[in-house]
Amino acid sequence: MAMLGILLPFAAMTTLVVWERETRIGAALVVIGFCGWLLVNRRHPRFLARIPPSRLALWSFLVAIAHGAGLMLVPIYLGLCVPDDINAGHRAASALFGQGLGLSVTVAAAHTGAMILSGGAIAVAVYAWRGLGFLNKGWFDLDRVWALSLVAVGGIGLWTSV
Repeated sequence: MAMLGILLPFAAMTTLVVWERETRIGAALVVIGFCGWLLVNRRHPRFLARIPPSRLALWSFLVAIAHGAGLMLVPIYLGLCVPDDINAGHRAASALFGQGLGLSVTVAAAHTGAMILSGGAIAVAVYAWRGLGFLNKGWFDLDRVWALSLVAVGGIGLWTSV
């Protein structure tokens, strides 16, 4: 659901071929603006920590949206990936977007399932091996790096659109 929340607006924008340039500029500005806000506002939202375990799916959805689930596909929508210049994974993603919503949702669901299983397995393994104390001692924050990389992607998208 988090990926759909990010990807569907961009997918809808790609149908507006007549407005392609304006759409690319707008999408680039949204990415730059969002990431600029992330760089200025360094506090994590406190309400995410107050969600009870019975609402774990809601918490997961909110955290995925807050951390930009689906934004890794924005460069394809911004036109930064030209089929001649990209690897097989980007070519497959570009071809998938042209196949229709049903296939895209199926692939997104399979990807989500694989990520849940692999992430869950890693979480259980780390918990069994290191315990919860590992989070206090071994945690590192990449929020600023992530935000700066997205600002760069938005800037490149804006530059190629203009």
